[in-house]
Amino acid sequence: MHKREDNKLRTNIGYKLRIDLVRIAIFIHKQEQMKALVLEDYNKLVYRDYPDPVVAGDEVLVKVEAAGICGSDVHGMDGSTGRRVPPLVMGHEAAGVIASVGEKVVQWKEGDRVTFDSTIYKLDDWFTRKGNYNLSDNRMVLGVSPGEWKKHGAFAEYVSIPQHILYKIPDGVTFTQAAMVEPVAVAAHAVELTPMAWNDTAVVVGSGMIGLFVIQVLRARGCGKVIAVDLADDRLELARELGADHLFNPTKDDVKKEVFALTGNRGADIAFEVVGIGKTVATAIDVVRKGGTVTLVGNLSPTAEIPLQKVVTRQIRLQGSCAICGEYPAVLDMIARKEVNVDAILSAEAPLSEGAEWFKRLYDNEPGLVKVVLKP
Repeated sequence: MHKREDNKLRTNIGYKLRIDLVRIAIFIHKQEQMKALVLEDYNKLVYRDYPDPVVAGDEVLVKVEAAGICGSDVHGMDGSTGRRVPPLVMGHEAAGVIASVGEKVVQWKEGDRVTFDSTIYKLDDWFTRKGNYNLSDNRMVLGVSPGEWKKHGAFAEYVSIPQHILYKIPDGVTFTQAAMVEPVAVAAHAVELTPMAWNDTAVVVGSGMIGLFVIQVLRARGCGKVIAVDLADDRLELARELGADHLFNPTKDDVKKEVFALTGNRGADIAFEVVGIGKTVATAIDVVRKGGTVTLVGNLSPTAEIPLQKVVTRQIRLQGSCAICGEYPAVLDMIARKEVNVDAILSAEAPLSEGAEWFKRLYDNEPGLVKVVLKP
């Protein structure tokens, strides 16, 4: 063969080979795309292809079977909280099956049914070693991006999770039920932090999802009288079904007067604020007795004005409750034993592809909607 023709043939073969390699790369790239619900901009959720998570050596890849929409995701969607900077895959309440494990993972295997904490913390942190991993420095929250860091979450077909925040789902607990373990654990942590004696009276300000779980956990812990406060009568009725003894709507009732009438004119022993705005914080402070405790769980607003003199002169203990710190195993057992009814909170299960629509319905405060779980 002539040398020029030989070079031309080699050039053609090389060109075709490069084309084939490009096609293969494109095919592989497409194969590495998953479906996810992406917050592309504030108030703009798009269901689309998204790169598969990169799994580190100490992580597992979880195939998501159920992911709950949290109120913090709904409020974070519009940028008001400053903790959901797009582009971002949100979602921190989820459960699924381990699809693969990193090379350093030894206690977990493919096929395990798991749920996971929402807080990603360092094991060698000072606070973690003191038993407060929820306060650890440089901690991250799954599906959250406040600007200085970002960790994509579970509104996707797959999510990567560090092995030390995984928990096995008990037999008999469904993926949907396991996806609601995180908010129950938030409620359990708040109750655990709060000094409470047998037969104490508690006021829960806010009968949303966390508030309803606080009510149930209080009942399980032996609280004597539980009073629910909310603006929505349908949520108050649900609170009654789940254990509240008395219901008050601030648009119709003088909440402080009613609570004091039920407590020998002293006030409640403890109160939980589960909304996160100044007005409800003030309500929680107003209804407790002298020397009582107010536990702040809600954080809808970055700041809130408090009645300082009431807190000081009545010696009220005012404390925050942050996330979860080891309550998962107990909560999973409580759900398995049906001591906490998560099914009563569930409003709808829907495909992840319809996630944007359900977010809007929750954002618009559609009556009757409490908890929506998305299925990838």
